[in-house]
Amino acid sequence: MNLTGIYVIGMLIISNIFMTLAWYGHLKMKEMTWFSSLPLLGVILISWGIAFFEYCFQVPANRIGFQDNGGPFSLIQLKVVQEVISLSVFVIFSTIFFKSEVLKWNHYLAFLLLIVSVYLVFKK
Repeated sequence: MNLTGIYVIGMLIISNIFMTLAWYGHLKMKEMTWFSSLPLLGVILISWGIAFFEYCFQVPANRIGFQDNGGPFSLIQLKVVQEVISLSVFVIFSTIFFKSEVLKWNHYLAFLLLIVSVYLVFKK
């Protein structure tokens, strides 16, 4: 993989950190007094504000990474890589911030299958 590919993967990781915070962070932030009193519309607006930064990294990563734009990845490869990153970021987030989430054998098997999916999507 070339430097562009590494740059794209880094941008996808940053994008997915913002995405996870926007989509699931409010579930943890409800423990804060000021946040728990917000109406749903307030929570949605805060999540949209966080998601803005997701798109600031996701869109350029896809544009730079797509092979028709000179990048190293096909459209399918970009999507599979993004999904694996998304699920990895989510698992790290949920195990750190939600202590009730416990990884079990089937979760580990699912991750192994994700690695297999990445291998298969890049196989010629």
